[in-house]
Amino acid sequence: MRAYLNGNEAVATAVRLARAEVVAAYPITPQSTIVEKIAEYIADGSMAADYIRVESEHAALAACYGAAVTGTRVFTATSSQGLAYMFEMLHYVSGCRVPLVMAVTNRGLAAPWTIWADHQDAIACRDTGWIQLYVETAQEALDTCLQAYKIAAHPEVLTPVMVCLDGYVLSHTEEIVDVPDQEAVDVFLPPYRPEYAVDPARPIVFGIGAGPELYPAFKHYQHQAMLRAREIIEDVDREFAALFGRSYGGLVDPYYCDGAEVVLVLMGATAGTAREVVDDLRRRGEQVGLLRLRSFRPFPVAALRSVLAGTKVVAVLDRDCSFGYEGVLATEIKAALQGANVPGTPEVAGFTGGLGGSDIRPEDLAGIFRRCLEAVRRRDRGESPAVSGGCSENGKAEGINLWLS
Repeated sequence: MRAYLNGNEAVATAVRLARAEVVAAYPITPQSTIVEKIAEYIADGSMAADYIRVESEHAALAACYGAAVTGTRVFTATSSQGLAYMFEMLHYVSGCRVPLVMAVTNRGLAAPWTIWADHQDAIACRDTGWIQLYVETAQEALDTCLQAYKIAAHPEVLTPVMVCLDGYVLSHTEEIVDVPDQEAVDVFLPPYRPEYAVDPARPIVFGIGAGPELYPAFKHYQHQAMLRAREIIEDVDREFAALFGRSYGGLVDPYYCDGAEVVLVLMGATAGTAREVVDDLRRRGEQVGLLRLRSFRPFPVAALRSVLAGTKVVAVLDRDCSFGYEGVLATEIKAALQGANVPGTPEVAGFTGGLGGSDIRPEDLAGIFRRCLEAVRRRDRGESPAVSGGCSENGKAEGINLWLS
């Protein structure tokens, strides 16, 4: 069935189709309409689930944790300050290997106060032990939420998943979405029957204390599970494509990267604008491409090295900033490529933009490509290949809204 849905409605639809049994959440803009829609589904009987009304985001994730360890399929959603408020429980949930799913409608963090989109909220939670998947469209938001349940609960993974979608640009913008049939989703996502769950007939303990002789082993196993998730994410995407005819590349989504001199790497809904810019520049004869990073954690090192091999300059666009250094994604890309230790490693140029909902326009992206292509030409002439100067199409530095890290 095809329907007009915005990103938040697409997420709520996926949660209903996944037959989540417990939902606990606290409203926060621009996430609120996800759980409002789920509450409607429960109220009208189209979704058989318990909705727990809580006093805070910290309480929401604590309630989800408690429900999940009983062997229940669980969902929550949040954004920005709400995600920051959950920080303690983020570590607890991942450390206890609880496979719940949370939608994060990305929004900048205060101060100054903002309700508009960037990726600082989720990026700040990079090291909490959660898988992070970033989506481009409402269709991908729906499909990725379904995939997330299968990934999280895989016995080789058992790790919670954040499905991240850009606030307003994606969360509140309608598009035509193909809504899968319930019967098909039930085939893809059968009832949740975990091996380990709280059960009086078979007593087990979650969240125990561990001394120095045991604690490192817990963290080692958690790290290994995150590494194994790379393969599982790709397997689940292939399985989803076989059933529903849609694939998102698994870990990364390349666009015209083969033979490209300059490739732009980014995450989220900005990829839609970037594709249009790539198409325009290619019509002009420029060898440029786009690589949308879908999985930020686990970080797809091997996939990045494979796709970007032979590229001369890699431009990275961050909607976040590690203050005092550079965009976090740029740092990760540099480490991944330079760690390959092979000749011809491309230069990586990091750009930061789109903070607090500021527009990333086609001319901004074209300006990034232009600066990087100029660096390629200088390199070909034996001159300094460093990317420099402003980012706008007219050559003036954007300064505040978009800058070279």
